[in-house]
Amino acid sequence: MTTPRRRIAQLPEALASQIAAGEVVERPSSVVKELVENSLDAGATRVEVVVEGGGADLVRIIDDGDGIPPEELPLAVAPHATSKVRTIDELGAVATFGFRGEALASVASVSRLRIVSRPRGSTDASAIEVDAGRGATVTPAAGAPGTTIDVRQLFAAVPARRKFLKSPRTEAARCADAIELLSLAHPQVAFRLQSDGRAVVDLPATGHLRQRVVAVMGPESEGAMEVQAEADVQDPDTLEHSTMSVWGLVALPEAARIRGSTPRLLVNGRPIQDRALVSAVREAFRGLVEPGALPPGVLLLSIPPEQVDVNVHPAKTEVRFRHPSAVWKLVRDGVRHALRAASLVPEASALLSGDEVHPRSSVASTPWRHAAAPPRATPALDHALPISGVDRGAPSPIAPATPIPVATILSGVGAVLQVDRTWLVFEEAGAIVVADQHALHERVMFEVLKERIAREPLAVQRLLLPDIVSVSAEAMIRLEAWAPVLARVGFDLAPAGPRSIAVSGVPAFLLGRGVEPTPFLKSILNEPAATGGAADEETVLASVLDMMACKAAVKGGDRLTGAEIAELLAMRDRVERSSSCPHGRPTSVRIPLVEIEKRFGRR
Repeated sequence: MTTPRRRIAQLPEALASQIAAGEVVERPSSVVKELVENSLDAGATRVEVVVEGGGADLVRIIDDGDGIPPEELPLAVAPHATSKVRTIDELGAVATFGFRGEALASVASVSRLRIVSRPRGSTDASAIEVDAGRGATVTPAAGAPGTTIDVRQLFAAVPARRKFLKSPRTEAARCADAIELLSLAHPQVAFRLQSDGRAVVDLPATGHLRQRVVAVMGPESEGAMEVQAEADVQDPDTLEHSTMSVWGLVALPEAARIRGSTPRLLVNGRPIQDRALVSAVREAFRGLVEPGALPPGVLLLSIPPEQVDVNVHPAKTEVRFRHPSAVWKLVRDGVRHALRAASLVPEASALLSGDEVHPRSSVASTPWRHAAAPPRATPALDHALPISGVDRGAPSPIAPATPIPVATILSGVGAVLQVDRTWLVFEEAGAIVVADQHALHERVMFEVLKERIAREPLAVQRLLLPDIVSVSAEAMIRLEAWAPVLARVGFDLAPAGPRSIAVSGVPAFLLGRGVEPTPFLKSILNEPAATGGAADEETVLASVLDMMACKAAVKGGDRLTGAEIAELLAMRDRVERSSSCPHGRPTSVRIPLVEIEKRFGRR
């Protein structure tokens, strides 16, 4: 049975308004965000928010801003009415939050809305009430200078929307997050949130941006790195130069978590969501945190308004950059610089007690190189990767560990135990160090490969006959983008059909390490792209080198000779980020002797 065709008809105004409201007002936190933005645009120095029932029953916004004259109150709740934009040219360089003229009208269409406002310099206040889009009569009222907005029974007229709200506690937490985000770019404004009679957010006004960021981050700001960078960009049309910058705080790698730890991003004071910029932060932390994990942080970007299109999302949570690659590199390089200036060596003294690992407060007692020190000369590739011909027999958990003397090679290290053919255990600078031989060798190989490829491409082993490899359509698309990188690491490739690749040469390095090049190539091309749309060739190269180092490194269970162990540990002090493998796992754990003494009751 077919459904009879319905004639095209214009929607009733009330229904159209409620549909449009769904793009702007998703939940109570959306109301808080939109109305607090209006308060900030009005020049408020104090914003108080009251929510009841998670905001579903009541959202009240009280500010001391400019206020709204009585004759403009009906326009304030009318669709597409705003004081922020008059011309197309102004839209191209918006510097205010509420420029669309949709917020109050959208909220009024799905709630009972009441506004009481008194303009600065006036002795009289006025009020207007709207119930689910109906009625907009202005009446005299009593009120302090500024504006108070009550939003009651959100989605009462749209019960299908209301039932999708989460618990009051969850919705209130989202309201708090919305306020904290907006407060980050406005330290001179005091913010307060009260939920069901309890103060949830209380941020006094301050003249220091860092103080506000620390207050919002809370304990996560302890020991956080300061990110600060600038970049010059040139407009391709006018050839004019302008400067964009980033500043913020990001926690150390030890604070990284898989869930709920995406850095907060603001562009010109506007909170945004941007997967590409998150990927830039992820790229900066490559090799220091587990895949998918990121430490918390706050990054505030300052970009000329004409280079940012803020009119691409109804809720204004997304923006479009005129120079996305430049912005991506600014964020990545800014975080990278902060990481190089910080101590990245984990202090594992709490390991025996089961506590969380924290960074050392001082690097004076550690034999590992400080991340900010100038890099030492890296040895040639052939000498840096000597560990070959290892015994890959099954590890024996009860095999005796024989101390390997390495004092003649490593200063301060007398002997090393290879335990279970996986762990290297030795004493160093008042601590016992346990190193993961695979993770450490993987990091060494990655850094040396990166240094070598910066000078010249890796050697190619030519094949007598091309090897035809079948891949997916997605892999063929990726091959086109990654071809320059694959050529630099030693692959000679050419398309041989819609889903076939002709391999005429492979990296001599992989062959020398006993790695089959063809399966390796397939694993690269089938690897999901996780670098973000604005990633550059350097990021793609790092991803490929990650996999090369992982496949070619010694494995847990490989028996190493004393000379191999000695050179591996010696290389630890000569490469960048030796405290973790390219995938972010720690290469070594350092247990201070004082901690062991405490555990044995000697202290």
